[in-house]
Amino acid sequence: MNRSCVNCLKTMVVTLNFLCWLCGAFVVALGEFQMIHSKFASLVTTFWPIYPANTLVVTGTIVTCVCYVGVLGGMRENRCMLITFFVLLFILMLVELAMACVFLVYSREIDTYFERDLTQSLEIYRQSSAEGNKTIKDDFDAVQHLFRCCGVHGVEDWKGDVPISCCTQDPCNILIHTSWQEGCLVKLRSWFARNYVSTGAGVVTMFIIQFICLCITVPLFCHFRRHGLGYQ
Repeated sequence: MNRSCVNCLKTMVVTLNFLCWLCGAFVVALGEFQMIHSKFASLVTTFWPIYPANTLVVTGTIVTCVCYVGVLGGMRENRCMLITFFVLLFILMLVELAMACVFLVYSREIDTYFERDLTQSLEIYRQSSAEGNKTIKDDFDAVQHLFRCCGVHGVEDWKGDVPISCCTQDPCNILIHTSWQEGCLVKLRSWFARNYVSTGAGVVTMFIIQFICLCITVPLFCHFRRHGLGYQ
């Protein structure tokens, strides 16, 4: 392999890994933004790792670290960094595939736990005093106001003690008002599904870039090994 081919491969490795690094950094920033501004975290506690914001932060952090090793290995023509990058990237791709399979196979079980968490949060809301469990109350009120829903399966879940956040009017008449009839479970499921569709599209895009990086790293590493380069 002549020097021009090596330079071309090295440039591709560095460019693609830098692109992946930027994508990972953006994913971390997006996850942190969702964590700060989200109103649903306290309502879903059983499967907190599947919450979109947590998934984005963890995935983005791992991707940025792995791709940083790839960028340095390509720029410095370091065999040790390249093989480390190859192994870490291969493991990362396997984990991504495993997570996709878990979500696909256990989607029904996840829905069941999601429904149970919302029901428990509603019961805590109902049984709390006026100043108790403010976080759950504020989050549940925010969900009902934002998604225009009431209760988990419907307004009947509140058993007559319907909070003002279920009111259909804005501003709402506290004494006489109508409430949303549709439950929040269906709407939150749709919201989570939309988040995971966009997250999944981003993960697929990164997976394709990672696979290309994996394929390019092999001939570059073999060239350095053949010529005894890459440990300086």
